[in-house]
Amino acid sequence: MAAATRLFDVVPLLETDFRVQLTFTVPHTTDTWHGLDDYVHGQGGLFLPWAQAIHHQWDLILTASHRHITELHGPLLILSHGAGVLMSRRYSRKAGTADRPTTGLDRELLTYRGRVVPEVIALAHGDELRALEELCPEALPKALVAGDICLDRMLASLPYRRHYRNALGLADGQALVTLSSTWSPESLFGRMPGLARKVMDEFPGHKVAFVLHPQAWAVHGARQIKSWLSDCLRNGLLLIPPEEGWRATMIASDWVLGDHGSTTTYAAAVGCPVTMATCPGANIRPGSLADIVRRHAPRLRGDQPLGPQMHRARSQANLRHLVSPAVSSRPGRTATILRSAMYHLLNLPAPACGITATSVPLPRPCKDL
Repeated sequence: MAAATRLFDVVPLLETDFRVQLTFTVPHTTDTWHGLDDYVHGQGGLFLPWAQAIHHQWDLILTASHRHITELHGPLLILSHGAGVLMSRRYSRKAGTADRPTTGLDRELLTYRGRVVPEVIALAHGDELRALEELCPEALPKALVAGDICLDRMLASLPYRRHYRNALGLADGQALVTLSSTWSPESLFGRMPGLARKVMDEFPGHKVAFVLHPQAWAVHGARQIKSWLSDCLRNGLLLIPPEEGWRATMIASDWVLGDHGSTTTYAAAVGCPVTMATCPGANIRPGSLADIVRRHAPRLRGDQPLGPQMHRARSQANLRHLVSPAVSSRPGRTATILRSAMYHLLNLPAPACGITATSVPLPRPCKDL
């Protein structure tokens, strides 16, 4: 789901062109990620079964996942589905007792039988070039430092903060506290499932929102997520659906309690006050985006009242200036860079008109339990 939502940041860069027809497909093994097919179908695009897609020669393939890329035929552009390509965890969730750290630029992800699979590897930051040179030097000619389109869209949305707050039902002067959790036993929700209740109890006059990683919804199912949070939902918790809304919610927030996931990093990058509620220190890659946030954002103290901790986070004015340049080295330019690369692969001249990142939609919290 995270990969799918990232692609829907990218496809508007070319889908208005009369020379271009977009088709969507989902790998057959992703039936374990509940709701993904429904989400892609719900976008209204032309959907092609995977078994048919792998037998077609495509003019351009866009993906934000390494899964099954060797099965498709045509020039492939791959980008990250989160903040940064290198990942913040030292070891993959699937690595078990791995002997060496893993990243999104490992040779086994980018090559097949000695061939570099992607035609273009979109990187968010120039520092990732050095990592690629070390991990898979044969892929270096395919690298393109494009920046981060998610960050660009969030930055373009900052002027609409009041609109996002209105959509979430916030009154003038009312604070919004948002919980941001990735998915894993080490996540905020995995380690502190009762935090939403604690925040609501200590801030009865505030609004509280919860942003969960799309994979948490896919693994557990919407019914289970809502059941676990049912008491909070009945008392006004704003549960943000996995498809869209988390970015607008972060922009609307007055304080974000997060973990090592990308949503917390993006919140810090656009200037949201952030406190790290939990972080798996031993499995965080030194120098990663999560490590930067962890080192400079205050830590949540469970034995202290939340009010002073919120004030402390809101006084950390330098966090954005540390995190945002680390997320993207091409701020505000990603749409232009990616569109140019896509049209080059299509062997078509790009439209003469310029293009910029668009603001994100209004948030629409889940309504039913």
